[in-house]
Amino acid sequence: MNKLKLLISVHKRKKMKLSNLARNMGASAIRAMYNEALNMTDTISFTVGEPDFVTPRIIIDEAVEAWQRGLTHYTPNAGIQELRKAIAEYHKDDLNPNYQNEILVSCGAMESLQLALLTLVDPGDEVILVTPAWANYFGHIAMSGAVMKEVRVTEETEFIPTVDQMRKAITPKTKLVMINSPCNPTGAVIDSETSKGLAELFVEHDLFVISDEIYNRLVYDGLKYTSITSFPGMRERTVYISGFSKMFAMTGWRLGYSIARPDIIQAMTKLHENSASCLPEPTQLAGARALKSCQSDVDRMRDIYEKRRNLIFDLVNDMPGVKVTKPKGAFYLFVNIKDTGMKSSEFCMDLLRKTGVVTVPGTGFGDAGEGYIRLTYATSDENIIEGMGRMKQYLVNRMS
Repeated sequence: MNKLKLLISVHKRKKMKLSNLARNMGASAIRAMYNEALNMTDTISFTVGEPDFVTPRIIIDEAVEAWQRGLTHYTPNAGIQELRKAIAEYHKDDLNPNYQNEILVSCGAMESLQLALLTLVDPGDEVILVTPAWANYFGHIAMSGAVMKEVRVTEETEFIPTVDQMRKAITPKTKLVMINSPCNPTGAVIDSETSKGLAELFVEHDLFVISDEIYNRLVYDGLKYTSITSFPGMRERTVYISGFSKMFAMTGWRLGYSIARPDIIQAMTKLHENSASCLPEPTQLAGARALKSCQSDVDRMRDIYEKRRNLIFDLVNDMPGVKVTKPKGAFYLFVNIKDTGMKSSEFCMDLLRKTGVVTVPGTGFGDAGEGYIRLTYATSDENIIEGMGRMKQYLVNRMS
């Protein structure tokens, strides 16, 4: 009798399988390399795209004071009025949003991206994605049920998509285009002329756009950043997404926001209500304080990143067997390692085991990333000098 029960139990478990979505969702290559390095000593990591700075003290103090005042209750789904007003004021010269119905505060920009996709596309719709791309975009698109269509970019265009490439990718099933500028993983910044041409194309084909601009304060060489939302016809079709993680060194706070026309924000808010519901009030008050009082901190961190970019670029550019395009934004270097004859994952793992230098294979950002590795320079000068010294010696040994 016990054997019969066991057989029935096993039979039932065979039917209790996980969803196709969960079973097919890929693991992060960034986390894989990070976890591999945990078992080693004397490692130097260039993996996770996280500022190495601590959140400015004034932001922390704002949150602590709010907790001490007992502000520990539910908040409005769209975000507290004080933060939405601060976001509107921050964007008064570009998007000029209405704080009452055109802004949604979210649990990081990542949630904003997911909410935007679920709001704008149905299963089977085509979504154009410029690749190599941030790894989570692939998961977001899969979760929405949409069909991803890649537009692959290379060093030949400084990793910037051309209008012609985009035009060829559009079909009658295309519903939405995802843009990330400055870009993770390439550091590419779409120039104003290209943005204008892309905007005209998207208006012509009546497409929605998700514009992830979380790195837009981290641009270098005196470059004036131009958002694609600033061109005629784009404001009404674009969900602008940003957050506090990169600008204000607030990755662990999980605070982001979206700006879009009222009906889109209203729909996204309903989805947000049924997932995360709302954010803690102290976190939101800290975000408002950041926008009002910490622009000098952003400028200081940006200047340091620019110096680090110059340092790491010069060091990598002096290595045998690799090529690199100087990024104009974010804090990443996307290095071409094809001349080594190694696949991206093979190179990264071999480099780690022989030198302790932790990098990310380009394939973690889609198939278009094969033959590349990503380095983040959100780390100290000392780490950059030591880590790149080890990597150079590794390449000298391999290429000799």
